[in-house]
Amino acid sequence: MPTPHHRSQRGFLLALLTASMWGLLPISMALLVKQLTPFTITWWRLAGSAALLAGWLASRGSLPRLDRQLLKSLPWLTVALVGLIGNYLCYSASLQHTTPSVSQIVIQLAPMLLLVAGLWLFHERLSRIQAAGLGVLLIGLALFFNHRLPELLSLRGELSTGVALVVLSSVLWANYGIAQKKLLSRMTPPQILLLLFVAGMLVLWPLAHPADALQLNRAGGLLLLFAVANTVISYLSFAEAMAAWEISRVSAVVSVGPVFTLASMALLERWLPGTLPPEGLNYLSVTGALLVVGGSATCALGAAARRGTKATR
Repeated sequence: MPTPHHRSQRGFLLALLTASMWGLLPISMALLVKQLTPFTITWWRLAGSAALLAGWLASRGSLPRLDRQLLKSLPWLTVALVGLIGNYLCYSASLQHTTPSVSQIVIQLAPMLLLVAGLWLFHERLSRIQAAGLGVLLIGLALFFNHRLPELLSLRGELSTGVALVVLSSVLWANYGIAQKKLLSRMTPPQILLLLFVAGMLVLWPLAHPADALQLNRAGGLLLLFAVANTVISYLSFAEAMAAWEISRVSAVVSVGPVFTLASMALLERWLPGTLPPEGLNYLSVTGALLVVGGSATCALGAAARRGTKATR
């Protein structure tokens, strides 16, 4: 039987794997949207992930059952489906208008919106630590866009379009998170994901062009395979991390995803210049990015502090 220390190590490593996967995804997606439409990319991510996840669940004898429980879950499954698919599509489309680092920084609004939704729907309370973390995140966003604020606030141009799509993606992901929280009492996270992946694949079939993937060059094919594998690995490692470790600590580690994006973009610009548009970040932008990460992690850890206070009382 694993000791608490080993469980903590396992949880940390799985959460770090999730952060690295989510940090690298926008770079691969930004390269992939040059060859495939967001609908086609999302369809392949869902189809490939559904096949891999179905095999994994079948090997464990944990495939979801088509019973009365599932029928009762259909309303929340629909909300989760709209949220998850919308999140995928909007995030993919945003990468046609802005850089991976910008998308990855702004998407940090997603857990913050989920936090706000929790305050409203689940009657949770915002602790002082969480409020401070939210303030740090907003300051970090302002610093990150310090040299492009006029362009952003004008609500015109590529940057504004890209950021708007990421904000919409964050809102949709928060809806997915709320629905998943409602569904967890009836199904496990992998079972929920399998149902959503299969349903999303069927919904997007008329809008996607799966056969276009056959015309990808070797690099494009590898990028598409990575996007599919990334989806499965990141979500499964995230679910397993939460099973082994405290959710707040997992969320805090996962919030460092933008660091992987910024570091990878810097290496890409150095080794393969011109592959993607340059980030054009200054020192204030990098400082802002770190504040966004710190604010997001603080909010996650603030939830643990709040629960600890309640337990002590």
